[in-house]
Amino acid sequence: MQNIEEIQFIVKENPAVMLYFSTPTCNVCHALKPKLLEAIDKNFEKFEVISIDTSISQEIAAQFSVFSIPTVLVFLDGREFLRKSRHMSVDEVIREIKRPYEIMMS
Repeated sequence: MQNIEEIQFIVKENPAVMLYFSTPTCNVCHALKPKLLEAIDKNFEKFEVISIDTSISQEIAAQFSVFSIPTVLVFLDGREFLRKSRHMSVDEVIREIKRPYEIMMS
């Protein structure tokens, strides 16, 4: 489990980072996470993914203004690029990241 400083460092030092906020009691979170991680792995070579359990790390969720789960935050070049909460599809997330990611990595 990371603290806020470690997460901020990872976001700053890596070109592409996804923060995945969930809780152990969230069924949607557990159904979505493996599909999303597989799609990220398949489509993006250099992507750091950090899972955050909001039931343990409320202060990290608050720091990133996350108030519902699941929430996905994508950072490109250290800046928040995409924020999706609750209802999202894997395809939708991948589609929104793909072009800017490819431009950034070329």
